[in-house]
Amino acid sequence: MKKLAALTITSVMLGSLTFNTAFAFSDVEGEQAEAIAALQSRGVVSGIDNEHFVPKGKITFAQSVQIIVKGLNLNMDLLRFIKQPVASDIYTNIPNDAWYAEAFIIAHYNGLEIPKDVNPNATITREQFGNLLIRALEKHGDLPLIKMYIEIKDADQITPEYQGALQRMLLYKIAELDKDGKLNPKAELTRGEAATWVYNAGKVLDAHTQKPAPTENVEVTVEKVSDDINKVTLSRESKPTAGYGIEITGIRFEQDGKAVITYTLTDPKPDSMNATVITEPKAVTYISSKYKAEAELAAVK
Repeated sequence: MKKLAALTITSVMLGSLTFNTAFAFSDVEGEQAEAIAALQSRGVVSGIDNEHFVPKGKITFAQSVQIIVKGLNLNMDLLRFIKQPVASDIYTNIPNDAWYAEAFIIAHYNGLEIPKDVNPNATITREQFGNLLIRALEKHGDLPLIKMYIEIKDADQITPEYQGALQRMLLYKIAELDKDGKLNPKAELTRGEAATWVYNAGKVLDAHTQKPAPTENVEVTVEKVSDDINKVTLSRESKPTAGYGIEITGIRFEQDGKAVITYTLTDPKPDSMNATVITEPKAVTYISSKYKAEAELAAVK
């Protein structure tokens, strides 16, 4: 157990250190090799040495919280505290100077329900890890889910409050049942399984999380057409080809006298053929001179 603890400490201390992921560990293969290499490259996991990951070794509760928090990028960036939170304010068995203390604090403030008296050095079961992982994944927002029920042959062994999370874990294809249709919920999770589950959860998150649209300055120009009508032009920054565009999607007239003109931006598709010429994409609309024009990027649906 001390050897495995040292492994995670190494991951924390040397998070930025990476190895050749194609040949990182000689004791992993298949799906686990891909998952472990990807997480290693991000500084989420490391091995006991440059060649061995020990994928069949057991994983502790402390190591589990650490890999889930780091693997799914949980943080407290938007929280503000009067007093800096410390682990001893939340947990009875987590020393404030422990290498895993911050991960437990982050998990707590992200709503992950971890027992106050948790033993960080105890091994974790498959159902405990799966429940924590799904709770952490769903903190990033509502994920689409097919309304199905997967039959688990040993469902009677699952702790009732974990049933829903474990069903969703299977539906997300983060984990799968064994050849006999069993989940083995009370079995101890291995390090290779933990890495694979976290890696798969990250892929689910990437597939269903809306990426913020890149910001770009759009200039609003107003020209008088008549006493009653103004011409409004929205202009993008200069572009290197004719493949860029801007389109007005609507106008919202507000009570404070503003006319909010919503727009979308289009960029050239990969491998598309466009004239190589400096262009300034524009879109034009007309509004009553009673309103002050403003531009707003349309929400992505």
